[in-house]
Amino acid sequence: MIVPRRLELPWRDPALLAQRLAAHYGAEGLIWLDGDGTGLGRHATLAAAPLAQRCCRGLPGSAGALDPFQALRQLEPGHWCGWLSYEAAAWVEPAAHWKAHTMACLWLARHDPLLRFDLIERRLWLEGTDPDRNDELAQLVEAEGPGPEPGQGDALPLEHWRWHSTSEQFAAGVQRIRAWIAGGDLFQANLTACCEQELPAAASALELYLRLRQASPAPFAGLLIGAGGARGEAVLSASPERFLQVSATGQVETRPIKGTRPRHSDPERDAAAAAELVCSPKDRAENVMIVDLLRNDLGRVCVPGSVQVPQLVGLESYAQVHHLTSVVCGQLRPALSWVDLLQACWPGGSITGAPKLRACQRLSALEPVARGPYCGSLLRINWDGSFDSNILIRSLLLQGRRLRAHAGCGIVADSDPHAEAEEMGWKLHPLLRALS
Repeated sequence: MIVPRRLELPWRDPALLAQRLAAHYGAEGLIWLDGDGTGLGRHATLAAAPLAQRCCRGLPGSAGALDPFQALRQLEPGHWCGWLSYEAAAWVEPAAHWKAHTMACLWLARHDPLLRFDLIERRLWLEGTDPDRNDELAQLVEAEGPGPEPGQGDALPLEHWRWHSTSEQFAAGVQRIRAWIAGGDLFQANLTACCEQELPAAASALELYLRLRQASPAPFAGLLIGAGGARGEAVLSASPERFLQVSATGQVETRPIKGTRPRHSDPERDAAAAAELVCSPKDRAENVMIVDLLRNDLGRVCVPGSVQVPQLVGLESYAQVHHLTSVVCGQLRPALSWVDLLQACWPGGSITGAPKLRACQRLSALEPVARGPYCGSLLRINWDGSFDSNILIRSLLLQGRRLRAHAGCGIVADSDPHAEAEEMGWKLHPLLRALS
């Protein structure tokens, strides 16, 4: 375990320092693990100029493809951060239905030093092991005056997004899933849709993320700008969902989200929407089904009897939507690592369905494009070996000039096809409007 030096610095806003770091070191390799200033989103982490990187591409059997889970097992100690794509599941359960994505399946970067923020108490620390690099970053942080003026970039008109599935096609996909459920093939499946826009010039991922976080703050948000083998690729996330957290002593937590309603500016309508969600038998059943799936996943690698559900179907409210969230905990077996847990649970049950592997197969037949990092995870391995990750929902994928956005809905036996298509809009349109 590495123990970095920790130095408290004068408070600076994370957005200001993100711009300073990008101007000083270059944006490639910048990581920003963001929060919304609430209990779950109290802390943030920011770093640039990575010292090492790992990148894996392709599916099993393709030329030059590398197993991302093997790469994770071979990481040297340090602070690592990056993304793991949904299709990494092909290395867990090889099958013909997995689609190849052009973005990296795994990209990770090791940073030293880095900046830590307490967004509630407005405190800032530098953490690092090299005195010279620490001093350089401290001077950059402590410099007086504003940071570089961020360019606003071009607005991205809503009408310029090109949809890979229309609302009618999405509703037809919901109907097909309902038929599979009725036939006993599935219990639930999380169907997604995708739209994309070709930007007029090479876009600044940082500028886009500054707009996104202002409109849709979230506790497990973040920005990852690839470098090296993932140059020109970036993930921008406003995710409210934790996937897996593992402490240095092996305590495990996952926080699956199932059930969504839009927020309203009218307090009475907003409260009514929240109450309707809490009382919805369909949404509760959807959430409980995924809790059972995750209890089973955790049970494969946790100490027998340690898997518990301290919160079942609780209401959580964010800037744009209300959600139902459950919490599942356990204790990792002493001989196993967070990589074993990640592999046992991959991909996340809340964005696949049940039974998981059959749901993935059926969804691949309905979804016209690969998901890539969307529905994968933003990963962070800390100095002490602890691990945290989100589910990359409410997220945008940038590759060169192509910006892609996805959204999805959990489909169960009594899902209404047109209501599910409408729910997809609740989730996706706030992201698109933030950039317009």
